[in-house]
Amino acid sequence: MAVNLTDIQREIRRFSEELIQRQEPDGTWRFCFENGITLDACIIILLRTLNQDREELIRQLHDRILAAQQPEGCWRWYHDDGEGHLSATVEAYYALLFSGYSRPEDEPLQRAKRYILERGGISQASSLLTKAILAATGQRAWPSSLSLIPIEILLLPESFPLNLYDFSGYSRVHLVPLLILAERNFRARSTRTPDLSELFVESQSVDDDRLIPSRESREPLEQIQSALGHLIGTPRRIRQAAVNKAEHYLLERIESDGTLYTYASCTVLMVFALLALGYEPQHPVIQHAVEGLSNMKFTVDGSGFGESGFDYVTIQNSPSTVWDTALISYALQEAGVPSSHSAVRRAAAYLRDRQHQRPGDWQIHNPGILPGGWGFSETNTFVPDVDDTTAALRALYPMHADDPATLDAWNRGLNWVWSMQNNNGGWPAFEKNTNKEMLTWLAIEGAKSAATDPSEADLTGRTLEYLGNFAKLGVRHDWVARGADWLLSHQQEDGSWYGRWGICYIYGTWAALTGFMAVGMPADHPAIVKGADWLGSIQNADGGWGESCRSDQVRRYVPLRASTSSQTAWALDALIAVHAQPTPEIERGVARLLDLLHEKGWPSTYPTGAGLPGYFYTHYHSYRYIWPLLALAHYVNKYGDGAP
Repeated sequence: MAVNLTDIQREIRRFSEELIQRQEPDGTWRFCFENGITLDACIIILLRTLNQDREELIRQLHDRILAAQQPEGCWRWYHDDGEGHLSATVEAYYALLFSGYSRPEDEPLQRAKRYILERGGISQASSLLTKAILAATGQRAWPSSLSLIPIEILLLPESFPLNLYDFSGYSRVHLVPLLILAERNFRARSTRTPDLSELFVESQSVDDDRLIPSRESREPLEQIQSALGHLIGTPRRIRQAAVNKAEHYLLERIESDGTLYTYASCTVLMVFALLALGYEPQHPVIQHAVEGLSNMKFTVDGSGFGESGFDYVTIQNSPSTVWDTALISYALQEAGVPSSHSAVRRAAAYLRDRQHQRPGDWQIHNPGILPGGWGFSETNTFVPDVDDTTAALRALYPMHADDPATLDAWNRGLNWVWSMQNNNGGWPAFEKNTNKEMLTWLAIEGAKSAATDPSEADLTGRTLEYLGNFAKLGVRHDWVARGADWLLSHQQEDGSWYGRWGICYIYGTWAALTGFMAVGMPADHPAIVKGADWLGSIQNADGGWGESCRSDQVRRYVPLRASTSSQTAWALDALIAVHAQPTPEIERGVARLLDLLHEKGWPSTYPTGAGLPGYFYTHYHSYRYIWPLLALAHYVNKYGDGAP
């Protein structure tokens, strides 16, 4: 199917003009980072527990949760989420009831109750966050998996073989408040707290979460216990010292907006942990945190793409302002908007201001390196990550040669990216060499995916793409070659690569192939040919690509049975990078992508961002602009007059 170059250029102009119009005066683009209903539910539960008078927000979140209920009575993380998600349904039921705007006898809650009981009751909810919120508000016992990790782990020095900083930063800021809560066996109830006892089946109780650690999971616990034997003092004094250190750990990592690490999820846990430590609900730290959480709301225009048809308010776990601004500025420049354009200049000024100057936990495993990275969110000042940093550097690239301020930012950013390479050659997300596999054996929900921050194919591939196309480095350079070697060794048998932060094998394969091509590997390299062939083999009959969120749970490619614009754009961008001339697969893909840009329905809002397999997925509202614009621009830039 031949595509008309004029049609492609028309869409590029349309998208570019629309994005320029949507830019904020401060140079940013602000799109919703939508994460399902879990955080909306958590905020309602927290506000009601604190007796916070924020009725407008509570009502808005209530209405958003209620509207997302499925006919079967459940809530889902994504469209093809089987028979629904029990943890999400428990969270939604609890929040709707706690809000006061729904009653137990209401038909939607009756349907939700039947769904929960038919699946074994509330104790079968597997999400650790769900269990924690229920326990913190007196609905169940604290999960025994948390009691297996002693809070005294905070006292172990970084020189010990296993210590707190061997956990990933993301898991640490959730684990520390959970350890405080479990240690204090904390339960907070208000006059509004509902009674959920009827959601437990008769054969179960609120304490029905006892587990026997497997032999594998006992190994890291035994190492921790052995190390604790070196601590000096009475058990009581040691315990209190650990609790004090946990408190200071949280307080020292609060950002200017009041949130912990700029994540809503761990900020909610932090507030409960501070209550457990004796803080009053009116304490300034708690009030500031609540204000920060409230400011994470986003009002979504329901008249656009999607199925809702009405405006709704949702809580973002971590607003994606820096990420979106960097990627959109880069995409516009690839689409032909000159670096002298005011939109590009405003974005560049904003990004320079958001480059990190403060030290952070990342320096524990990467000492002696000056700050120079970027974070995901606007208020993030000390939790940089590799992906956001390379995104910002791409956007700044055209200006770094003739502007001293941009050149300084560029050099510091490049040095930081280089320094973050793991010893095995790949790149992590947040922290270097935080990859002790033993921690993934812990009998804690999500530990396998979140406990460590190892090298990942998507991060390594995208870093190589930046180094090749923008830093002008190639496989002739040793550290680039080591990155390429790591990526080659992690190709799947079918030719794909697993992507950690996007869905999933399409995302990883796109990152790997574009990275290889950027650093000078030949297009006929067997790994590149195999990867491109795999993408061709999974192309949908309509010409597009689509992958289910289930892929990251079963760790193999699962087709979506529909095409999404971002996944189609990723596959196309990879094939365009590999092939010197347009192929039939590329032509059919471009034709389908042009149609997808005008289609509504559930595929247009399907989450293609990954967080925690099985529990946390993201619909980036910016992605329907960014990735199609980049793929179409790369098509025109590479094939130009040679295209049909």
